Amino acid sequence: MPDSRPRVVVTRKLPEQVEARMQELFDVTLNHDDRPMSAAELGEAMAHADVLVPTLGDHLDAGLMARAGANLRLIANFGAGVDHIDVETARQRGIHVTNTPGVLAEDTADMTMALILAVPRRLVDGVKLIESGEWGGWAPTAMLGHRIFGKRLGIIGMGRIGQAVAKRAAAFGLEIHYHNRKRVHGSVEEDLGATYWESLDQMLARMDVVSIHCPHTPGTYHLLSSRRLRLMKPSAYIVNTARGEIVDENALIRMLEAGELGGAALDVFEHGHEINPRLAALPNVTLMPHMGSATVESRLEMGEKVIINIKTFADGHTPPDRVVPAML
Repeated sequence: MPDSRPRVVVTRKLPEQVEARMQELFDVTLNHDDRPMSAAELGEAMAHADVLVPTLGDHLDAGLMARAGANLRLIANFGAGVDHIDVETARQRGIHVTNTPGVLAEDTADMTMALILAVPRRLVDGVKLIESGEWGGWAPTAMLGHRIFGKRLGIIGMGRIGQAVAKRAAAFGLEIHYHNRKRVHGSVEEDLGATYWESLDQMLARMDVVSIHCPHTPGTYHLLSSRRLRLMKPSAYIVNTARGEIVDENALIRMLEAGELGGAALDVFEHGHEINPRLAALPNVTLMPHMGSATVESRLEMGEKVIINIKTFADGHTPPDRVVPAML
């Protein structure tokens, strides 16, 4: 009897528990060596699969969408963001797109809070000094950083992650301010003690720390442009755990090199894993390898959401995390 299970192609290695469950439910092709698939390999997978499970590093543009076979009806993304997928072309071709929302907020907020502390308090500098073997002991003027208690935190994007960051930051004594496309409900503002700024420009000019939590869309590309960066205080810090493309990285580097900003803590970069060497050489910058959501718990929960989306769709129902519906 032919296998009626959906043919699923997974582009990167997932946690073992997730892959094992997929093998039980689907006719699945796994990426055991975890090597990123080339565009040609992605095109081949899309030509023959019923379901594709991509990740952030897989850029599914209109050209790749054109290679999708007649059976490809679902792209079940392993991740919350879908800016790497041409969702409009997917819609036109009748391909559903799902994601994994709601499981990354707490972990990403934890990492954000760590980065808010890292640069002003020079945590990485301290680790490097110990590792160098050159630490000579405590001294009154050694390793001086800056206090964050009582400072103003400006959050760009007050969704799940932004709100989770606000709760943590308030516990550290930061004043919470935010800019969002739409003002959040008054009860949320009251719970968070948050002040809304309709004007991003005006907020930036008054913040001590700015933390980015909006999605990458055509409208948010270089949202923090050279002009907007220059509105910030020379002592201010930027923290980005969202998407690198939201910040004009070259302008940021120039200002950091010139001492026109206090520092930056970045978990994401404008050109993916290709780090500008000028950025890496700066002393007032903390760089992390896109690990904001990198916990065992979040990856397992993401995998569970992917499986539920595929199984629900295969059973003829609307997947719970549908981003793009098929064109009627």
